[in-house]
Amino acid sequence: MCDLPLLPPPPPPVCWAPTSHLLGTHIPSPGHAKAAGIWLPRPHVTVPAQDTRHPARAVAGRFRHGSSPAAGKTGRALSKQPGVRAMFNPCPSPCCAAGHGDLGTRGLGDTGTAPPTSPLPPPSPKSCCGSGRGAGDTQRGPTGHQPCPSGGAPVPRRGWTPGLRWGGDGDPEGSSRCLPAPLRGTASVAGTMAAQPDGGEKPFHIISPTLESLPLSRAAGTKVYMKLENIQPTGSFKIRGIGRLCQEAAKKGCRRFVCSSGGNAGLAAAYAAKKLGLPVTVVVPSTTGPTTVRKLEELGAEVEVSGQVWDEANKRALELAQTEGWVSIHPFDHPSVWQGHASLVRELKDSLETKPDAILLAVGGGGLLAGVVAGLRQVGWQDVPIVAAETRGAHSFHAALAAGRLVSLPDITSVAKCLGAKTVAARALECAQECRVISQVVEDAEAVRAVERFLDDERMLVQPACGAALALLYAGRLRRLQREGRLRTPLASVVVVVCGGGSIQAAQLRALKDQLGLE
Repeated sequence: MCDLPLLPPPPPPVCWAPTSHLLGTHIPSPGHAKAAGIWLPRPHVTVPAQDTRHPARAVAGRFRHGSSPAAGKTGRALSKQPGVRAMFNPCPSPCCAAGHGDLGTRGLGDTGTAPPTSPLPPPSPKSCCGSGRGAGDTQRGPTGHQPCPSGGAPVPRRGWTPGLRWGGDGDPEGSSRCLPAPLRGTASVAGTMAAQPDGGEKPFHIISPTLESLPLSRAAGTKVYMKLENIQPTGSFKIRGIGRLCQEAAKKGCRRFVCSSGGNAGLAAAYAAKKLGLPVTVVVPSTTGPTTVRKLEELGAEVEVSGQVWDEANKRALELAQTEGWVSIHPFDHPSVWQGHASLVRELKDSLETKPDAILLAVGGGGLLAGVVAGLRQVGWQDVPIVAAETRGAHSFHAALAAGRLVSLPDITSVAKCLGAKTVAARALECAQECRVISQVVEDAEAVRAVERFLDDERMLVQPACGAALALLYAGRLRRLQREGRLRTPLASVVVVVCGGGSIQAAQLRALKDQLGLE
């Protein structure tokens, strides 16, 4: 009988992982999860997916571990739901920002049981930690997770079986990095509140998911990532910049906000005003739908209808802003608004391994464009081209580029009312000189068809304004730009900003199709 060489002992466990039966996951809300998540068979909880290359994603039995760790009370609330037995424990490790996400009460292969209400024992000081991927995290590694300086591994505890280990490169064999964990209060993952880069007041927007879309990738012939701004608290990216501007005005003693809007900016201003405990007047044009008006009033806003288009409503808002103590919250033309929107690009920098070959977005007044350009400069991506989409009849940016100066459209005739600024912001025209901006005008029918296809493909209903950007992919505009040599071939990846869906319902989509004669 020969002596067999002794095998080295298995490496110590790093993190706990739940089975398919026991699950704990942070999500922003059921509606957000439905919009951006993955439906699990058990226990019927939707896990919002961050990035398909997220290091903390695994398949364990029938449980797809789509770990989008997030901080806050929503995770604790989920752990109390029937069938969900998971506890979320703070990590005492000095290198850990908050704790460990997605911890279950049983590990993989665990034969013992624990009472449903029993929390996991807290990790030891040498337990794995996760520094999260977000604004304010200054010590990220290449994948957005910093190495754990605490050293060692968690001490196995009696009655608990460790789960999977995760390394720095995302596969279960490595051990140089730890499973990402939620940040206290300012976690920087999908569905969590963002942190101010300067450590100031916590903003009102969340860090939205960046997801790869297989249907959009097939349509475009290249990998497409969606930046899901439609799941922001107010349904659009507007809360980023509008929220920042409102916070700054409140610090300076503002007594009332006044905002002109076709919908999304007003919702953002009303939301911010409610958070700040200040009154707000939102002036809307007569084309604003009753659903949007109702949402504004539910947020506590005083709604005034003035004019046929946004430009006319804005004149009335500026008149009201002359009242002492009232501050005008411009929907797109203000430096603070642009800086707020720039956070979107910083999040892309954190979530993508490499910079995209193009960013696709819709242009109305130009605020999102200005914010994205500011963000590209901040992260060193100035060479990334921007494809800016507008619908015909609301194409003030395209007209300005063609003329080389600001141009006012005679009227807004497009169904995409959220793009309805007759004159684009001067800053938008400057952006076209600072970065490579490719302007594209799509037809209303293309935008509405894109909205419908996106609903079928991704189960999310967005506005025609957002459909303008999606139409670049569905209608073959991206491929055409490649054939014309205006975009590189091949494209490794592109990002489309799914800018908003807070002001549309299924009935409105049906009405738009009827109006445009679409089957």
